[in-house]
Amino acid sequence: MPTAIAVTSPDLVLPPHDRGTPPAVVQPLGTLEDSLTGMHALIEQHGYVISLYSTGADSAVTRRLHTVRSVLESDRIALLGIDLPPLGIALLAQQLRQLSVCDFSPGVLASSARLLAHYIYAGALLGSVAKLDRVPVSLKSHAKSWVPGAQFAVLANPRAELVRVGQGELPGPEFGTRLLSAAGQPPSDWVTSTLAPAWQVQGAATVPLPGESVRWWGTNRLVEFAAGLHDVSVLYQLVSSVRRDACHWCGLELIGDRCGFCAAPLSQPSAEELSATTVRAASPVRAALPRGAT
Repeated sequence: MPTAIAVTSPDLVLPPHDRGTPPAVVQPLGTLEDSLTGMHALIEQHGYVISLYSTGADSAVTRRLHTVRSVLESDRIALLGIDLPPLGIALLAQQLRQLSVCDFSPGVLASSARLLAHYIYAGALLGSVAKLDRVPVSLKSHAKSWVPGAQFAVLANPRAELVRVGQGELPGPEFGTRLLSAAGQPPSDWVTSTLAPAWQVQGAATVPLPGESVRWWGTNRLVEFAAGLHDVSVLYQLVSSVRRDACHWCGLELIGDRCGFCAAPLSQPSAEELSATTVRAASPVRAALPRGAT
């Protein structure tokens, strides 16, 4: 069975691209007892569980996840706090679900989450930025948010950007992506009619707005969006192009500088090793990403 991918609520489970994409599971559940029972069953069935949660999630959710892992005393549960908006978390979980049926070990799959998150462009069209605290907002933008009809295009990842619609453009990806959008109130077609063509996306789809999005963005006057890689062969090439190491603490394979399961950092390389690793990894990673709509 492939490694299980878990998210914190059912509305973060996106429809699969095809029959080969496994479903995601939800953790934690309503009670601690149910969470323990459910997580134990996942470990028995899948061997390993990768549980994603937003760093902006309710503290009660993260506490329960850590409590479950502590009570079960399992080293087969990866708890990954990701600094992405809700729809970005859902997209990342979908990518990991696609890769879970490939020949990656659980350690590589877990540590690839940070790499994949870097290539997700997540943001929202907002009717107000008065309560937005996830992205730096200038005093001038705060004042403009009180103007009737004002709209702001905000990018939270991979870097923070904020522009007023009609007075600037959000920088988009330089590689082919699929765009997801989820509308709150009032609905708007700006994401599909303006942003999608500007970013030259290879496809677009609408999904329900995650329940956590209103709290994350500070308003219900929003349309959230997330663009990322969707072809499993490109995702596979991106992850497989990065050097693999063995975790010095738990022994699992990893990519990057930290184990996804035990969170142990990779031992500090020498300056010569670091330079050589950067040269080896940078070129194939860039080559793995198709540009534009080609």
